Amino acid sequence: MSKIEKKVDIEAMRHSCAHVLAQAVLRMFPDAKLAIGPTIENGFYYDFDLPRTLIPEDLVILEKDMKNIIKQDQKFVRREEPADKAIEFLQATGQKYKIELVEGLKETGETISFYENVMPNDGKVMFVDLCRGHHLDRTGEIGAVKLMKIAGAYWKGDEKNPMLQRIYGTAWNTKEELDEHLKQLEEAKKRDHRRLGTALGLFQFHDISPGSVFFLPKGTIIFNELLTFLRSEYRKRNYKEVVTPLVYDKALWEQSGHWEHYKENMFQVNMDDKEASLKPMNCPSHMLIYKMDMKSYRDLPLRIADFAMLHRNEVRGALGGMTRVRKFCMDDSHIFVAHEQLEEEILNCIDFAKYIYEDIFDFTYEVCLSTRPEKSMGTEEQWASAEKALEKALNKAKIPFTINAGDGAFYGPKIDFRIKDSLKREWQCATVQVDFQMPLRFQLEFEGSDGKSHTPVVVHRALLGSLERFIAILTEHYAGAFPAWLAPVQVVLLPVSEKFNDYANEVNKKFFDAGLRCEVDDSNETLGKKIRNAEMSKVPYMIVVGEKEVEAKNLTVRDYATKKQEAMTLKEFLELTTLKKPY
Repeated sequence: MSKIEKKVDIEAMRHSCAHVLAQAVLRMFPDAKLAIGPTIENGFYYDFDLPRTLIPEDLVILEKDMKNIIKQDQKFVRREEPADKAIEFLQATGQKYKIELVEGLKETGETISFYENVMPNDGKVMFVDLCRGHHLDRTGEIGAVKLMKIAGAYWKGDEKNPMLQRIYGTAWNTKEELDEHLKQLEEAKKRDHRRLGTALGLFQFHDISPGSVFFLPKGTIIFNELLTFLRSEYRKRNYKEVVTPLVYDKALWEQSGHWEHYKENMFQVNMDDKEASLKPMNCPSHMLIYKMDMKSYRDLPLRIADFAMLHRNEVRGALGGMTRVRKFCMDDSHIFVAHEQLEEEILNCIDFAKYIYEDIFDFTYEVCLSTRPEKSMGTEEQWASAEKALEKALNKAKIPFTINAGDGAFYGPKIDFRIKDSLKREWQCATVQVDFQMPLRFQLEFEGSDGKSHTPVVVHRALLGSLERFIAILTEHYAGAFPAWLAPVQVVLLPVSEKFNDYANEVNKKFFDAGLRCEVDDSNETLGKKIRNAEMSKVPYMIVVGEKEVEAKNLTVRDYATKKQEAMTLKEFLELTTLKKPY
């Protein structure tokens, strides 16, 4: 089997590539200071402190040198050192960032290890880096590599530390896989929701409010259609919608545990000369609502839904369009159940998520169960019980899942749904979380059928997640060509000339009265230009209105998705299943 065909450990390959990159950088800049070089999704990066700012042309030179190192088939050799000896070695080579890392490892007692790149023939050491591992045996096992871009990054992500230069790269087993990845990146660039949002007049951003979205009229239609759809489902599934405040006294967050576990992510404000915060999540306010009157077992399950705007103090550098924001709206719900109702309610949430992803948006998805993190509240028994309830419900629903150990919320384990879009990218959206902690902290009770007081269990549940993020995903998934029920403009009428405007407006009124979002392009442009404009706006249906349509009193309809054109009556058009709303 040739090297290009051999399948190797892709994570080890990408980690090995980071070392090959660092070796090439040191050859270009002998005084370079090395920071860290981990693997990431689809690739790797390495941070450097360099004597000058890199330019794109440097990547071409570095990539060429990396390929030479790969051809040399250098061995990766591990060696371990005592912390003091490791620091001595790093001081001799002037690697101050690595010394700082070793000092941290020294405190934890972790083994200090280096990896050497060694020439296969004479054993000459070409490069040494502090590293836990793991790597390939040789550089020659590396497949296809490409350096992608340069970015800035603070050492350890702290803006008080020096700004380093980060080089991103990607690596794959074969050139064919690399080419496919690059092709997908180009397609993703065309579908970028920030570009499409501006081009289609959906939404924009402004530095005056970083991490917040300005929804324009067309984008607001999509936002509201999703809300209307959810509200229709809530009615069927017996959810009670509430409207809650946005600012709360610090005492609430101390009671919920957020002040201790989540304070750094909260926008803190002064209210009546006391510490307060904008709410980053709805759960504590829903606990207050539950406590506003006495509850009986007959009141459960109690499903409280809330579309209140939330604010989280994300680091400015982590913000990214609508996929990582500071202000957002969640399709959030908290469901209060008796312990014996828990499994059935989890199954209901799973069924709701499946309906949305499979039946409405035709997404494929994977599911993972996230278990107790290091930093958490509650006893081992409570966590074990909650994790078992989630696992049992998934098995009963016959949904395959993986375990994501240690990634649960601080108050309970969770199920996450990771959907795959048309470019096969994964997005974590729906989440179902079991919480025994907050009901105890808020001293929630209900009277059981036995006449005794009991503590409910809370299921935290979001299906779309952040609406802003979900709209970003949909925009890229559909490349801006939304299904007709979501499209801001569902149909545009295109009169061939001015004399057909009256008929076009007459049809338009009938569409409007039937509940469609419709427009007439009665501009002085040619029909060809009108068609191009409609295509660029990705309107699901365009209807040409000319002499034969006026005489026959029918429509010539062009479908954006299929590019097919056919004549039909107004009634036939209105009966198209693709125009029907799912609510």
